Amino acid sequence: MQFAAKYGPWALITGASEGTGATFAEALAARGLNLILIARREGPLAELAAKLRELGAQCVTASVDLSADNAAETIIAAAGNHEVGLFIANAGADTNGARFLDSDISNWQALVGINVTTTMRLCHHFGQGMRARGRGGMIIVGSGAGYGGLNGMAAYCGAKAFALTFGEGLWAEMRSHGVDVLNLVLGRTDTPAHRLALEKSGQAIGPGMAQPADVARVGLERLALGPVYNWGEAPDQAGMSATSADQRRARIIAIEAASAQYAGRKA
Repeated sequence: MQFAAKYGPWALITGASEGTGATFAEALAARGLNLILIARREGPLAELAAKLRELGAQCVTASVDLSADNAAETIIAAAGNHEVGLFIANAGADTNGARFLDSDISNWQALVGINVTTTMRLCHHFGQGMRARGRGGMIIVGSGAGYGGLNGMAAYCGAKAFALTFGEGLWAEMRSHGVDVLNLVLGRTDTPAHRLALEKSGQAIGPGMAQPADVARVGLERLALGPVYNWGEAPDQAGMSATSADQRRARIIAIEAASAQYAGRKA
């Protein structure tokens, strides 16, 4: 009940039809929230919505190409007057399986559209309502690829790097308004999209991948702590990055304090 009061009554999830998106939806329905489910494929969305309605949740679904220029506007229209207290930006896998120069530029523009443009527009729209109400939350599902460029993943790394630092900035801006923001930074995760990418590149599907149900559980548990959780690492541990999640939070707070002092005002 406390979770629903803080982050309800509606949650909106992009990339909701399978993998971590679907498990987030199931976890939130169990916590008493209603769901607005966004993905490209209508069939899986309808199946998931039927399952969640059996659990007692109200559901709205919308089939949207998240890379389209008008994707955010379409999603906002689908949400209508429903009060969205939690936004989870879960879409954004790289399905191209190619080096930057070996794929058409339109494919990379689509990747940036999903991870950057559409996500930013939705955070802006739904964040305004959350700030006005003094409660709510956002989870930006990211990747360790955002901590540095990698061979064969140039555009993906760049898009995830934007999402990471954008999310940290949102946390810094929104935390004084009662709105929580978390960058949930994942490594290898056992999702259909990741399995497809491995198969296309001829890589084996090895052990040790994070499971979607665990990702959803931990993401919701860590939401109030923000701004970063690196999957499988203690908050004070530096593994994916040269700096730990705790160090990244401390940096933001220290810069805020220094800026306030410079401006002659309290932090």
